[in-house]
Amino acid sequence: QVHVVESGGGLVQAGGSLTLSCAASGRTFSTYGMGWFRQAPGKEREFVGCISYSGGTTDYADSVKGRFTISRDNAKNTVHLQMNRLKPEDTAIYYCAARKLVCPTVSLYDYWGRGTQVTVSS
Repeated sequence: QVHVVESGGGLVQAGGSLTLSCAASGRTFSTYGMGWFRQAPGKEREFVGCISYSGGTTDYADSVKGRFTISRDNAKNTVHLQMNRLKPEDTAIYYCAARKLVCPTVSLYDYWGRGTQVTVSS
């Protein structure tokens, strides 16, 4: 089992940057694909990006491609979401999720964090 906790959310101006972190428990973290999702008020949760268990492959939603970068440190059981050139439409609760071996682009993850709020002001 994997327990994940997000951190790093906050208020930032449009055009600014923010880095979210996801800390995971468990000795098998390096066997889990890790995804980031977000949910804005009144909208469905959407895929942001994911990173494979080895860190060798990443995938991003078109809306964040070129602005967001996901990385992981398996020695520290952490995943990071670096967000640059933020836009007001990036405002949402951001969730970290874990899925054994794979990196789905849909919500087919086994373990979810409680989320961290990101607010981008115009």
